[in-house]
Amino acid sequence: MKNKTIFKTSARLVSGSLILATIFMSCTDLEIEGTDSIIIDSNEAGFQGISDPDSFLDNSYNSLNGYIGNQADLYALAEVTTDEALVPTRGSDWGDNGIWRQLHQHEWTAEHLFLLNVWNQWNTLHFQGAQVLSELTNSTPQQEADAYFLRALGMWVILDNFGQVPVRDTDAPIFEDPTVLSGQEAVDQIVSDLNLAISNLPTTGPGAGVGTSASPNARASKAAGRYLLAKVLLNKHIYVGGEPNGADMAEVISLVDQITSEGYALEEGYFDIFRNTMDRETIWFIPTPVGNRIWNGLHYNMAPDQVGGGWNGFSTLAEFYDMFEGDPNFNRGTAEGVPIDGQEERRGFVPPSGLPAGSFDGSIDENDDGIADGSSVGFGFLINQQYDYDGAPREDRGGNPLTFKREFTDGSGNISLINNSETTGIRTIKYNPRYGAQTEHEIFFRYSDAHLMKAEAMMRSGGNPSAMVNELRVLRKAEPFANVTESDLLEERGRELYMEFWRRNDMIRFGEYTRDWSLKSPAAVGDINKNLFPIPANQLILNPNLTQNPGY
Repeated sequence: MKNKTIFKTSARLVSGSLILATIFMSCTDLEIEGTDSIIIDSNEAGFQGISDPDSFLDNSYNSLNGYIGNQADLYALAEVTTDEALVPTRGSDWGDNGIWRQLHQHEWTAEHLFLLNVWNQWNTLHFQGAQVLSELTNSTPQQEADAYFLRALGMWVILDNFGQVPVRDTDAPIFEDPTVLSGQEAVDQIVSDLNLAISNLPTTGPGAGVGTSASPNARASKAAGRYLLAKVLLNKHIYVGGEPNGADMAEVISLVDQITSEGYALEEGYFDIFRNTMDRETIWFIPTPVGNRIWNGLHYNMAPDQVGGGWNGFSTLAEFYDMFEGDPNFNRGTAEGVPIDGQEERRGFVPPSGLPAGSFDGSIDENDDGIADGSSVGFGFLINQQYDYDGAPREDRGGNPLTFKREFTDGSGNISLINNSETTGIRTIKYNPRYGAQTEHEIFFRYSDAHLMKAEAMMRSGGNPSAMVNELRVLRKAEPFANVTESDLLEERGRELYMEFWRRNDMIRFGEYTRDWSLKSPAAVGDINKNLFPIPANQLILNPNLTQNPGY
C-alpha cells in the first residue's frame, strides 16, 4: 500500500523548465529526461507514471553527485557559515561579489545564489521521490523504498535549512499552489517515509563501499535509513520546539545499535577512512569526485601536475584548529607519518623536509595516470612551511616561502576577509591527492557520526556519554576526558567530522551557531533568526503559501 499521508501519490508532469517550475512552484531547475517518464501536453489528462523507475531512480541518485560533490551550495551552507571554514578574498581571487564572505559573516540575503540552488536541488529530489511513489508508477517494493528514502532526505535538507517544505498535492490542478509543511507535520512525514524505506531497503554490511557507483554502499541501505532517521530525531526539538524527547532519544540509541549489529564500527587509521578502500566506517558514500575537497584549499603551487593547480580558497579559523591537542604553532610529522608535536591523529601533520626518494614523501602514482599524486601534501590541518616532493620548501607565486598562517590579514596587517595574501589561513585536507586526485568516493554517512549521535542521545536523556566519547578519543590518539560535558561533545563532533557537512547542524543543536567567532559580523552575533536561512526571494512570489522566515 503506497503511503498517502501527506502526498497524493499521482503527479502531473509537463515538458519545459518554465512550466515545470510552475507545476512544482519551488523548483525552477527541475529537469526530467524524456526516457524516464511519459511526457504529456499540459492540456491532457495529467501525469501517466514513470515508465522506467529503475532508470529514473538512477538519475535521482546521480543528481546527488553534484549536490554533494559541489564546493558551493549545501556544502558551503553547512561549513562556510560556521567557525570551521571561510573563504577570504585574496586579491581578486574568490571575490565573487562577496558571496563567500557573506556566508561566514552571516550577512546573507534572500537573493544569495547558493540558497536558491539548495532550495531547487533538494526540493527536486523529494518531488522525484513522490513521482516514483505515484499509484500510476508500477514500482517494486525496492524501488518504493529508494523513493521513500530520497523523498525523506530531500524534505529533511529543506526543513533543516529553511524550516518550511513546499509539497505538492499531485492530484491537484496544475496551477494550484503547493502546500507548505513545517514543524511537527514535516517531521512526521519524514519519519513516516524513513520507516517505510527501512522496511524494504537492503541490508548492506560494511566493506561494500569500494569502487564505483555499482557498489552497494553507494545506494541507500537499512543502515543509511536508520542513520538519517537518528539524525532527524536527534534534531527534532529544533524543528518542533521544546526540549529533546526521551522517547526520541531512546529511539536514536536503538537505531545506532541496529547499525552496529550489522557490523559497522569505529575504524583505526583516521585518514585511511577517506580512501577508496574497504572499511567498517562507511555507511553511505556518494560516487562523486573528491577533487573539490582536495583542491579548494591548496595553494596554486601545491598541485603543479593538476589541471588548474590548487584553488587557494577554503581555510579554517585558528580557534577551530586550536580545539585539537598539540602545539598550536606547529603540525609536523616524521617521514613514517608519525606526528611529532603532540597532536592527536585527527589534526594530521605536514610532511617534513629533506626526505629521500621513495620515502613517505616520495612521488606516488596509485591511480596509474603517470602523474605523481601530490604525495608531499600533508593530512588534516596544514600550517607553516609546505614542502615539495623532494623535500624542498615550496614557494608562493611571488617566490616567497609558502607558509600557511594562522591569521587572516590585509596588506596593512589588519584582520580582514578582504585583501588577503596567498598564504593566510590554515588549510584542511582529509581526502589526499596521493590516493587519486579525483577519486569518486565521498563519504556522506559515517559510523563515527552515528556513534557520537548515540552518545549525545544518552546525554540528552540523562545518561553519561563519557565512555562512548572516550572510546573514540583513545582510538584517535587523544587524551580521554574525565567527564564529558555538552561543550566537550560539540567540540568532539567538530574534531571527528570537520568538513563533512555537519558543523552548522551541530552548532544549532548545541545553541552555538549564533555565538561570536573571528570575522563574523558583530550585528549577527546572538541573532537566533540566523538559525534558518531566508526563503529565496523569487520563491515567495511563485508560492504565496510560503512565508518569509523572521529577520529577513
